[in-house]
Formats: sequence, C-alpha cells, structure tokens
Amino acid sequence: MIKNLKYISTIGIIGGTGIYDSNIFNIIDEIKINTPYGETSDRITICTYNEKKIAFIPRHGKNHRLPPHKVNYRANIWAMKELGVKIILAPSAVGSLKSQYRPGDIVLPDQYIDFTKKREYTFYDGPVVCHISQSDPFCPNLREIITRELKHLGFKFHPLGTYICIEGPRFSTKAESNYYRTLLKADIIGMTLIPECLLAKEMEMCYVSISTVTDYDVWAEVSVNAKEIIETLTKNVDKTKKLLLTIIPKIKENRNLCNCSNSLENAFV
Repeated sequence: MIKNLKYISTIGIIGGTGIYDSNIFNIIDEIKINTPYGETSDRITICTYNEKKIAFIPRHGKNHRLPPHKVNYRANIWAMKELGVKIILAPSAVGSLKSQYRPGDIVLPDQYIDFTKKREYTFYDGPVVCHISQSDPFCPNLREIITRELKHLGFKFHPLGTYICIEGPRFSTKAESNYYRTLLKADIIGMTLIPECLLAKEMEMCYVSISTVTDYDVWAEVSVNAKEIIETLTKNVDKTKKLLLTIIPKIKENRNLCNCSNSLENAFV
C-alpha cells in the first residue's frame, strides 16, 4: 500500500462517460501508480471533500481515448486498493431496454448479465484459484444510501435493474437488443460494468454502479441523433456530480452494515 498519508483515500470514484475530471472536489495532487497489470486509464487525482479523501480516475481516460474493451480494469482496481480505497462509486452511461427506463433517469442496478467475451476477469489466474460469489454483486448499504439521497434530490430513478454488459465497442443489432430485453429480461445495457465490479469484489471493496440512461437502445426504433444523446449526457453528468456531492458526506468508513469486506471468505479452492 502507498505509505504517503497525503494520498491514502477511503473512497474511490471511477468516472464514466462524460465525467473525466474531478473539478467538483478540492484537488490535492495527481499521481501515477505503477501496477503489476500495466497502466491505469489515466493518472489518479487525489481530492478532498467534506473532510473525506477521494481517489478519482476517469475510466476511459481524460479525453475518452480508451474504448470499453481496452480499459485496463485490473490496473484501475489494483491502484485503488494500493491507495487504501475501500468504497468505489462507479458512474456510467447506459442505454435503456425498457420503455419505463427513460433517458435522463438514474438506475441503481442490483443484478447483471455478462455478455462480454475477452476481458481479464480476475486477479487469481493461478496457482491460487478463487471463485468469488456474485449472487449480490453490489453493496447493499451503498445502494440504500444512494436511494435515500435520490429521493431527497427529487431525481427520477429506479432502485432496481438488471444491467446487461456487452463487449462493445459496437452497439447491438435490433435482434440482439430485443433478445436482451424480452428473453433475458434486462433493463439497461452498457459496456463497462464487467469485470470492474468483479475485481472490486475480489479486493473486498464496497462497489455500487450509478447508471444514467442516455437513450433507448435500438429495439425501440426511436430516431435519436448524436446531438440529443450529448444533450442528455450533459444533463446526466450534472445530476451525477450533484448526487456524488450529496452522498459522499453520508458514507461512513465503518463497513459493518455489509459483508463486502469479507467477500473472500470461503472463496478459495
């Protein structure tokens, strides 16, 4: 672990599409962390807010230079752990697979379906073998805190949802989109949840996905142009930043309200 107390952080934020900087916080420094898995998406910004230390990294790099299948998820999570991070807030942009999940809505997924194909899914490639449980992928305590604050803010949100994660970077065909929503019963679709949440669990971190809907997926056959998507994305980013500023003061370092810190118990063969 990093020994310099200036950089040790409890909360980590992995910024999704549109959230490339941490200028809503008080910035202390930007640092590069070397990892056994290669380079992180970008330099990590160490910040403070409401007397809490935060480590921030843009998932796709500051200029959105990394497509989802090229993000070095293992390096990002390992670096967060090296900084002492125990709690990860993970905003992301998603498409909607259901009419009631509208552009501009926030979704707190409670389940996922993995349709990725060629990513590095674990820190345990042998000789130690780890079978991490994913029956409940996201921290229930964080989801409860965020649900409560979303109600107070008056933002339209969905407290439950199934996120289907595809490989990308291409979007779905109409046949695929209809398959995901009708047969698999997924609610939202994105490209970055996996293996990020798996790796966080292997590091015994609390992890929550804050998914913001930018548009309806292709199943809806709704004509949406890039300008409309960008406008929705911009509004979503403003909401996400306001939500982060609201929930961070409510997060306690004591994690006795969830089992995330014990994720590796009975996971090894």
